[in-house]
Amino acid sequence: MSTPVTAPPALVNFTVDGRPLTAPPGTLLIDACKRAGIEIPAFCYYEGYSLQAACRMCLVEVEKMPKLQTACTLPVSEGMIVRSETEQIAKARKGTLEFLLTNHPLDCPVCDKGGECELQDMVFRYGAGESRFTEIKNHAPERQWSPVVFYDPARCILCYRCVRACNEGMGVGALGVTNRGVVSEIVPNKVDHLDCDECGACIDICPVGALTSNTYRYKTRPWEMQHVGTVCTHCSNGCKTTLGVRNDEIVRGNNRDRSGINGEFLCVKGRYGFDFTANEQRLTSPMIRLNGRLEAVSWSKALGFVAEKFKSVLAAGGRFGVAAGTHLTNEEIYYLAKFTRAGLKSSNIDHQRTGDVVTLIDALGGRQDVLATVEDLYNTKAALVIGSDLSQQHPLLAFQLRADARHHQAKIYTVTPGPVREANYSASSLEAPAGEEFAALDKLTESLKAEKELVILFGDAIKGDRVRQLVAWADGLGIPVKYVCLVDYSNSRGAVDLGATPNLLPGYQPDPAPGLSLDQILNAADLAVFWAVGANPLRGRELAAKQAFVVAQTMFLDETAQRADVVFPSASAYEKNGTVTNVTGQVQRLKAAIRTMGTKTDLEIIGLIAKEMGLATVAGVWTHDAVFKEIHKNVHGYQVPLPLLITGMAAMTQPVNGGVKVDVRVDEIRSAGDTLFTSGELGRYSKLLTSVPEYPGALYKR
Repeated sequence: MSTPVTAPPALVNFTVDGRPLTAPPGTLLIDACKRAGIEIPAFCYYEGYSLQAACRMCLVEVEKMPKLQTACTLPVSEGMIVRSETEQIAKARKGTLEFLLTNHPLDCPVCDKGGECELQDMVFRYGAGESRFTEIKNHAPERQWSPVVFYDPARCILCYRCVRACNEGMGVGALGVTNRGVVSEIVPNKVDHLDCDECGACIDICPVGALTSNTYRYKTRPWEMQHVGTVCTHCSNGCKTTLGVRNDEIVRGNNRDRSGINGEFLCVKGRYGFDFTANEQRLTSPMIRLNGRLEAVSWSKALGFVAEKFKSVLAAGGRFGVAAGTHLTNEEIYYLAKFTRAGLKSSNIDHQRTGDVVTLIDALGGRQDVLATVEDLYNTKAALVIGSDLSQQHPLLAFQLRADARHHQAKIYTVTPGPVREANYSASSLEAPAGEEFAALDKLTESLKAEKELVILFGDAIKGDRVRQLVAWADGLGIPVKYVCLVDYSNSRGAVDLGATPNLLPGYQPDPAPGLSLDQILNAADLAVFWAVGANPLRGRELAAKQAFVVAQTMFLDETAQRADVVFPSASAYEKNGTVTNVTGQVQRLKAAIRTMGTKTDLEIIGLIAKEMGLATVAGVWTHDAVFKEIHKNVHGYQVPLPLLITGMAAMTQPVNGGVKVDVRVDEIRSAGDTLFTSGELGRYSKLLTSVPEYPGALYKR
């Protein structure tokens, strides 16, 4: 029996300022006008959050209605005739602004919101030249709520955007309102300070300068900065961040233009964790170990020294071991893997794997459209989270699920070893110790069979044969299922896709001569050369080969660099062009925002070593454009639409290729267990992340 096709609801016809418009039933008038390019100003209204109707700026005239109506609460209706700009409306908006300015300090010249202030814009447009209120303004002193957030109650217009963003968007509930009338104020959850995610969403959503950032206040103006759109370099979610740069220094991060897969969302790392780039411990010169000490040398000397050592080891048939970083670009990973195999004649290359992507792709056996995107998490009817504190480890994915539950009534299910934030809005939340997840899943089977579709997100607790068991269990539900294998860092997924593994070539093709895994490399007593590129594998570990020649490409003198014979100062992701692949397999473009003198990108360093060894023709051209063209041409699943990347959008890869027949060392798959306030090596060198009172935090603790 065929399923009847439900016709979409008929569009509503209405008129605004003489223009005939249409919109789906239930659409708010303010949203319908915005999509048609008609501006209706509002302070309290914000798309995606509950309605407040507090500011009265969005008043409009509607025929056959005796009073002005708030466009933020009025759904469009058939035949409605609306006027958004009349003398009566202008007078009402002018009166609203006059009330708002009753106690508002006129400190625009020093306010951080100057040039971006919605109140300032509306006053210029509708405001009176002078006020009828001559009383002394009600004033309250500015307060610092945290190392990130300052609050000036005198500037606050009580739009409640910050309260809703924190309660609804973030699910934290760290802000509220106290008192009534003219003495009403926004207050933090700990009376005089915040205990929250320190994400800064409240600051960015504030229409005035009431909430300001400690990293940006009194530093510059919007028109004095260059605004560079790139991808956050911390976790694997791939949030777009727009970096405000002045005098080659990053002073602000946000994504107010909603140009990425994350919309405006950013966590504390994406919005404020950029300060590691200016840490005084940054390396700015190559170093060679001379007489037991690392001494600064020129680039030419360091490159020549490494090239000669690599050539002698290669000629002698010595063993190379390479550790690739998970913050490298796709181009750097691909080029490094290619040079290691073709130039150094070794497949001993690996990275710290944090999720079993390989077994998932093998278990799916070539199925199409079964790997979920970030957008899928906002639109799915149901989602199941297994073995991850999603709000802390993958904040954007958690944000998407919260919004899905709020806007579409999606059902969320969790199976985790401890309490998680998702339990606050889940249909079912079960706690299961590590290794006992499937017993809990069996309890959910009947409920999940009743869902129309499902997205499953799983962490490092599910790996190896347990991934195949999960796919088999999901197949038994009889509903469409998509998957997200959770990995830790900004290009952990790209490292798997593009060959930074000892038994897989780029595109998940088996390596005919597989090499050593990372643990095996570190334990190989006969290793001649150990090359760490953007990685610090010797943090808390030792290299068994005491005699090995060690080369480190790094930003800081970390544990691996301290053991190294040669250290190259490398550029950060905010200083590079290229691409990265996020946890869901979506490729995005990195764009260099600043330059740190004395450093080079890892791609350039690898290319120069190849050139010094006389292997430039083997490795190829070391520009990110040339390498990406090679990836686009040769790597299965990376034939993505280039215009999407060029315009700053995300393009989905398709790595499912019918099975990946290699052995996966499940004992080497382990998540670092970062919280919202830690971020592997980068987090160590972010003074802001380590200064918040919540640092370092703990997983599975609400």
